[in-house]
Amino acid sequence: MKNIIVITLGSLLMAVALNLFLVPHEVILGGFSGIGMIIGILTGWNIGWIIFLLNIPVFILGFISIGKKFVAYSMYSVFLTSLAMQYIPVYQITEDILLSSVFGAVIGGAATGMIIKFNGSTGGIDIIGLVITKKKDFSLGTLMLVMNSVIVLASGYFIGWEQTMYTLLVLYVFGKVVDVIHTKHVKVTLMIITEKGEEVQDKMLKSLVRGITVLDGEGAYTKQPRKVLFTVITRYELGEVKKMIKEVDSNAFVNITETIEVMGAFNKN
Repeated sequence: MKNIIVITLGSLLMAVALNLFLVPHEVILGGFSGIGMIIGILTGWNIGWIIFLLNIPVFILGFISIGKKFVAYSMYSVFLTSLAMQYIPVYQITEDILLSSVFGAVIGGAATGMIIKFNGSTGGIDIIGLVITKKKDFSLGTLMLVMNSVIVLASGYFIGWEQTMYTLLVLYVFGKVVDVIHTKHVKVTLMIITEKGEEVQDKMLKSLVRGITVLDGEGAYTKQPRKVLFTVITRYELGEVKKMIKEVDSNAFVNITETIEVMGAFNKN
């Protein structure tokens, strides 16, 4: 139910970003949404339903590579966005195209990040990007920026090069906002110093599919023995891990540092 609520909110926000900020100024969002916008602008057809039809092939890809629950959430998200775009009027909130582009990118990026974080997607490039990041440890926002930029540059002939430059700005802001919310690719290293090493270790191993290295330590001042536990987790798991440690040893000293790269076996899922 929590997933459905967040995905519903994200889908409605995406429709708002498109119809109130980007479509009125013919600024393309990129990806299948961008292709749908170009077709809609050129033909006058409903952009929402064009986007939905374009996404059918990638839904099949997502079903094969990621799973049926993910595809169900994604189809729900794309359908709801398409439906909302029929009822939310295309209205120019501001005549300033730069202001409209930035706000549209921030709202659209936040909507996409919310949907992806709760096991869905907005279809198209999102699904292709998620399939790639399952195999390669890339930033999803950066990957989406690169793939969308290729589509936008190719569409410059149809929308004009000035609009294309605004679109590239939108894609940059959009990708950065997605990465702020979708942090699955971000890894952190934990150094846990505790008097209850065995208990902390057991608690974490029961709930995480992560390796833990245990060292013997000693307090320099107290001369008391300590256990030092090292592990690498994703930022998604950090809140739950901190809760586990606190439940076992509220006095544990935990140093958390962002990890640039991991070599060797690391479960990305």
